Amino acid sequence: MSTEKIYLYPKWIRLWHVLNAILCLALIITGISLQYSGSSAAIVSFQYSVKIHNIAGILLSFSYLFFFFGNLFTSNGIHYRPRFAGAIKNIFKQMRYYAFGIFKKEKAPFPITKENKFNPLQRIAYKYVMYLFIPMVIATGWLMFYPGSHINMISWNGMIVTNLFHIIGGFVISMFLVVHLYFCTIGATPTSNFKSIVNGYHESHD
Repeated sequence: MSTEKIYLYPKWIRLWHVLNAILCLALIITGISLQYSGSSAAIVSFQYSVKIHNIAGILLSFSYLFFFFGNLFTSNGIHYRPRFAGAIKNIFKQMRYYAFGIFKKEKAPFPITKENKFNPLQRIAYKYVMYLFIPMVIATGWLMFYPGSHINMISWNGMIVTNLFHIIGGFVISMFLVVHLYFCTIGATPTSNFKSIVNGYHESHD
């Protein structure tokens, strides 16, 4: 069995990825604690949850700007561009592989290359999470940070609607994180994809 290594993750991507993961985990944990504040289910006390959540949210905003402009001015942005030719067929092919092929030790239908870092399903998931749900969480978070100057000017229930979108976005990102961690274990070895964030090399076996 031969091993192939591709340098796929430059330093700025790896640094951003680690920072983004830490901030998202902090926001998820404190967000859940805020939902259950005043009960034994709260993981972090209300007082500390508010402070940590606000600080992590502000840092995530700057982290996202770093990601956005990084994709805008480097070749990494090409992986997030939509590809329409054969998209539906490719998505079902990848779904079949995840549902059946991977357990039969079949070869991945879309092997990772420098030109194709994501398979068709990953491309859709990453694009919507990074360009829809995270911006939505950040925008609604800032609106709730300054409710008097924005939300209350729209309507009396502006805070409720904004909070609802914030929670929906947070839930989607939380589910994405769980699935993302699971699929990270599906590599050449259970730990190879985690190592790639350290050394930048994606490892695959023939």
